[in-house]
Amino acid sequence: MNKLAFGKKNYQLMVAGIAILIIGFTIMSMDKEPYGFGFLGLTLGPLIVISGFILEIAAILHTPTENK
Repeated sequence: MNKLAFGKKNYQLMVAGIAILIIGFTIMSMDKEPYGFGFLGLTLGPLIVISGFILEIAAILHTPTENK
């Protein structure tokens, strides 16, 4: 039987983390200030990106439960 490296919950968390990363980078690119030095580019976007990376790390470290 071909077993995957992670469980279903791991992959769901990874997809959610990637979606959060895309949203964070999109928010950073929407900043209208020169060189992205506004609130979106310096504060809100990076916080969302960091939360996406934290979710990715949690998804990798999550131990799937084995169903019997």
